[in-house]
Amino acid sequence: PARLAWLPPGLRPPAGMTWRQERVFLLVGVAALFAGYDLNVYGLAIPQIQQSFHIPENQVALIVAYFRLAALIALVICASADLVGRRRLLLITILGQAIATLATAFADNSTQFVWAQFCTRIFGYAEEMLCFVVVAEEVAAAARGWASGGLSAMYYTGAGLASLVFAAVNLLPFGWRAIYVIGAVPLFLVAYLRRRLPETKRFAAQEGLHKIRSKWAGGLSLLRDLLRQYPGRIAIILIAVAAFGFGVSSASVLSAKYLQTAEGYTPGQITLLFIPGGLIGLVLTILAGRLSDRIGRRPVTFAIVAFAGCAFALFYARVPGFLLPPLWVLSFFGFFAGDALLAGFAMEIVPTRYRATVSGLRYLVEILAGAAALALEGRLYDHFQGHGPAIQALLLTVPVTLAAILFLPEPAGKTLEEMAT
Repeated sequence: PARLAWLPPGLRPPAGMTWRQERVFLLVGVAALFAGYDLNVYGLAIPQIQQSFHIPENQVALIVAYFRLAALIALVICASADLVGRRRLLLITILGQAIATLATAFADNSTQFVWAQFCTRIFGYAEEMLCFVVVAEEVAAAARGWASGGLSAMYYTGAGLASLVFAAVNLLPFGWRAIYVIGAVPLFLVAYLRRRLPETKRFAAQEGLHKIRSKWAGGLSLLRDLLRQYPGRIAIILIAVAAFGFGVSSASVLSAKYLQTAEGYTPGQITLLFIPGGLIGLVLTILAGRLSDRIGRRPVTFAIVAFAGCAFALFYARVPGFLLPPLWVLSFFGFFAGDALLAGFAMEIVPTRYRATVSGLRYLVEILAGAAALALEGRLYDHFQGHGPAIQALLLTVPVTLAAILFLPEPAGKTLEEMAT
């Protein structure tokens, strides 16, 4: 069987993969890469976008909170994949994201910019939710942790590509707008290639068994059955991701701005940090996924989430300059790997019938908790007169995630059908 032979031996999946599984992983993973590019441009170019639209300092994070309300609509799109299939929705989301990303480059004012990015994130958030669903359903049980880490690594790579282009923001024609145009073009190509993406075998098998007459009635029935059969699991995973999203969202979104405004980094220096640091974080994220397949999802997720909280707290503590690069690498590794493993938990603890719905709920709760934190960050900025202490205060919710992880069932090495019982 194919085993992604082009990867270094230590980064390959721990279990064999068929050609079909490899193709599915790459088709959804490439989309995750460009989602990482697109959704990180604002965080990188905040000072330049601020200048274009005259955005006040205490509203920088609030704008991201507005963006994140798109998760409400994205949830509906994602949950509908449990009724109409994964493939159909993935074709729609990638094309919608490409169009909205391109529209962002032509915004004339802050209102148009926010609406264009709102639409981008409707499709981008739904895309990310569904990517984790597809990978969980297609990859062997012994490699699901690796697959979640791999998707996160692809997203990480996209963020690195965005920082590479951002280095030339002052040289590119039309500045930050060109970065969005550059990001939109490959999405149209991925949308074309995704015509070859097959429906997941698990959904196809279920679809043959459960023919739903009314999609609306089917959706309500599905949600009711989910809450009745798995109330404890759903509550615990939602508490975990809500606390994680609230704690780390502002820390991740504002890192590039913090480096530019508080530490005096130039766009070129940001790139010199993000590219090699991102490569290190990418490798560590994949290795973390492999480790979770070997020793268990719970202990690895617990350790990485704790690590992310501590690293972010130190990063924003005005430490000596030489400590900032390693702290950035470690904090973002913890953020991406922790988020991927929590997303994997949500996929693994419920049956196929509910998987896209739970993925959407997980993402919605995490994104909206992050939006609330970003809105609060502006108030805390006014109080503390700085982004650093405001973000450190928000990180105090991370221990809630750690406590919730201890109550989740261990899915490593078990089939999805075993976890459904």
